[in-house]
Amino acid sequence: MKYVLLICDDEKVSPSMEEIAADPAFQAYGAEVDRRGASFVGGARLRPVADATTVRVRDGETLVSDGPFAETKDFIGGIDIIECADLDEAIAIAARHPYAGWGCVEVRPVWE
Repeated sequence: MKYVLLICDDEKVSPSMEEIAADPAFQAYGAEVDRRGASFVGGARLRPVADATTVRVRDGETLVSDGPFAETKDFIGGIDIIECADLDEAIAIAARHPYAGWGCVEVRPVWE
């Protein structure tokens, strides 16, 4: 089954791509996914919320605003898409993601 892991963090303390690549915790996370026989289907790091645009259509009118949908300390900074056996395994994998230790990781099943 496929799951999206929404990686949430405080944007002010988000590490750079170079820091992530060099961090042993991120390397251990990838190794854990491999160990479980799960697989990464895809993923991406998102640009800062200052670059976000929110679009709504109300009564046929398109409303565009700068920034995310809601004001919050945590922001979705990236996604991982994984394929694994079930929700329990997805939760176990999400718990090993380094951001789960200071931000949060929301797990959502993907409609197939």
